[in-house]
Amino acid sequence: MLKAILFDLDGTLRHHLPNGGEVFNDYALSLGIPISEEDRLRANRWEHYYFANSPEIKTDSALFEDEEKFRVAFGRRRLIVMGCSTQQAADLSPQFSAHMRANHHPQVHVPEEARTLLPALQEAGYLLGVVSNREKPYQEQLEEMGLRGHFAFTLAGGEINSFKPERGIFDEALRRAGTSAPETMYVGDNYFADVVGSRRAGLWPVLYDPIGLFPEAGCAVITAFDQLPDLLK
Repeated sequence: MLKAILFDLDGTLRHHLPNGGEVFNDYALSLGIPISEEDRLRANRWEHYYFANSPEIKTDSALFEDEEKFRVAFGRRRLIVMGCSTQQAADLSPQFSAHMRANHHPQVHVPEEARTLLPALQEAGYLLGVVSNREKPYQEQLEEMGLRGHFAFTLAGGEINSFKPERGIFDEALRRAGTSAPETMYVGDNYFADVVGSRRAGLWPVLYDPIGLFPEAGCAVITAFDQLPDLLK
């Protein structure tokens, strides 16, 4: 019997508009770099992989404590994934980093269906929590978004030095929820972090995938939050 529903934060409950990946892609097009729909898809999927505590992000984080150098390294990797040569990516990545810093100032957006869903889930008796790969606690951000009161607890990976898809962060989430893995659903947008990790820990994974980025997810998929109640039936 399902007792708890846990959510990812960034890309699931919390969105940035405009999306950084699209701003990056648009700048590449403005420089004359050809980008096909396949290139866009590949880059978007790779970005999810990279931020799922991948070996690459661990390497870059260790090598580049300076945020600007980290952004340059990330941009170089992303340009290569998009089809640029290694040399072209190395030459252009500082320029891309500077452009993103100067021009990408997104607004925080919470899907309206999520604002409706969360109180309904509370009323139905489900315990709700948020589990994120952030380094630091983020209760203030939830307060600013008007969502803090819906959640019994929050967990940032940096609090326990365990990050999705590692099992440790999910085990700690279950401890805080006071539920077993089969009694707990996890909803997130990142296949590599959220689905792989929660499935490995025995939770019920649900992929939030509004643009169809992971058609081969092999789990329950929703494209909008108002589809979640049908899964609960």
